Amino acid sequence: MIKLIINDDEYSVDVDPDTPLLWVLRDVLGLTGTKFGCGAGQCWGCTVIVDGKARPSCTTKISGLEGKKITTIEGIPEDHPVKQAWLEEQVPQCGYCQPGQIMRAVALLDENPDPDRDEVRKAMSRNLCRCGTYPRIEAAVLRAAREVAK
Repeated sequence: MIKLIINDDEYSVDVDPDTPLLWVLRDVLGLTGTKFGCGAGQCWGCTVIVDGKARPSCTTKISGLEGKKITTIEGIPEDHPVKQAWLEEQVPQCGYCQPGQIMRAVALLDENPDPDRDEVRKAMSRNLCRCGTYPRIEAAVLRAAREVAK
């Protein structure tokens, strides 16, 4: 059994230690907000936050996560400044990459609550969006940063 702390709840899972976190979240625990993107850690569509750092859950093995704090999109409140900015800037198009994008933005603002445009672009550059909503993503992250700063 591997004990996990996800969104401040404790879970015990009986899985192969090499199982990627993404499959534990989706298939074992039913937390389906985290999406499968490429399965190779290239698109970061499956981004979660582990101990404050954005991580691709598709390549993060469950064996190294015991005792670490894991946050998924389900753990981000609806009134969080990033989620609110996403709505106000009308970021989603197809919406598939949005949970991963939001998780990356939350991790960025937790680490750097006052990023400039270049810092936002650099931080968000690993998360791919097939619809090309990058200008709206950037605007939303900067808007959320202004809200966090208030």
